Amino acid sequence: MSATDPSGPLHPLAAEEAAAAKPSAPEKPSESWLDRFRALIRLRGSGSLRSDLEEELSEPAGAKTEFSPTERAMLQNILELRERRIGDVMVPRADIIAVQQNIQLGELLKVFASAGHSRLVVFDDTLDDPTGMVHIRDVVAYLTERAIVTPEERARRKIALPADLDPKAVDLSEPLSQSRIVRRILFVPRSMPAVDLLVKMQATRVHLALVIDEYGGTDGLVSIEDIVEQIVGDIEDEHDDEAPRIERQDDGSYIADARASFEEAREIIGSGFEIGEVTEDVDTLGGFLVTLAGRVPVRGEILQGPDHFEIEILDADPRRVKRLRIYHRPPEREARRRRPGDEASGKAASAAPESAETQPASAEKTPS
Repeated sequence: MSATDPSGPLHPLAAEEAAAAKPSAPEKPSESWLDRFRALIRLRGSGSLRSDLEEELSEPAGAKTEFSPTERAMLQNILELRERRIGDVMVPRADIIAVQQNIQLGELLKVFASAGHSRLVVFDDTLDDPTGMVHIRDVVAYLTERAIVTPEERARRKIALPADLDPKAVDLSEPLSQSRIVRRILFVPRSMPAVDLLVKMQATRVHLALVIDEYGGTDGLVSIEDIVEQIVGDIEDEHDDEAPRIERQDDGSYIADARASFEEAREIIGSGFEIGEVTEDVDTLGGFLVTLAGRVPVRGEILQGPDHFEIEILDADPRRVKRLRIYHRPPEREARRRRPGDEASGKAASAAPESAETQPASAEKTPS
């Protein structure tokens, strides 16, 4: 029987040749989370890509899923980013660190050192007249260029300078406006979708934007980092302040930064510190106090907080509240507040100024 006879078994050499001639199956590449998601969508086939993804992410955390917890969190944030506006992620005007365009370079360096930011807004007369932004990298490059010793000057010197840099050649009294290192900045409305600004920042390579109100004034500030954090979570570096915004004191009270959120307050103080429907309009403790008083409270003022809490203003300026103290209402005032008969006056009694609480009992209630 010949080696090529189809009716018999192949000769070992022929079998080898046949195996070599047969095309080998391509190696299957490692499957990424995106490949797994596409396969999952094909299996579901229930509707749009967004609705299928939302359905998958709505599964309980313990349920079998194609995504890791980190992937689920990021995908959920991406879906929610479409609903976020610049006003939701911006830094408010009161917290903007900015410099005047004629600030001396030496003073500018001190501002950078204390601010902990790599970019600062530059303005003319007020923050409502912005002229651009300044980057710390541009400042360092400008000062280094001024301090470099030329080869001719190096040859004339008897003593070589470290790194061929002469600090005395740098004029730190020079105004920032003369250095020509101020870069342009973006201007956006607070109603702009955050994802649209992210795309614009990528296209223009300008990573800082001022939020402008309807009158053309400065309303806030947003950086590319603020938007990216909406997807990946908080990005903290070695310059971020790790001190808690709310700290419990030995006497049972709490010292709080007015920028602390209600979530932080409830987590540290407890569920009894519940503001209610006010949280729909404001996000921070400072915003709550301004809403409660109908104005910016002054230093030393005491406001009635939620339930049995009172809030004392420790530090404030004409524009905002900075620091406050939260403590339980003193027993005698709590007793007067809850005295039988006061309920008839409803919310008006609980909202009365403290001076009314200190009146004699005979003046509060007259016999019929």
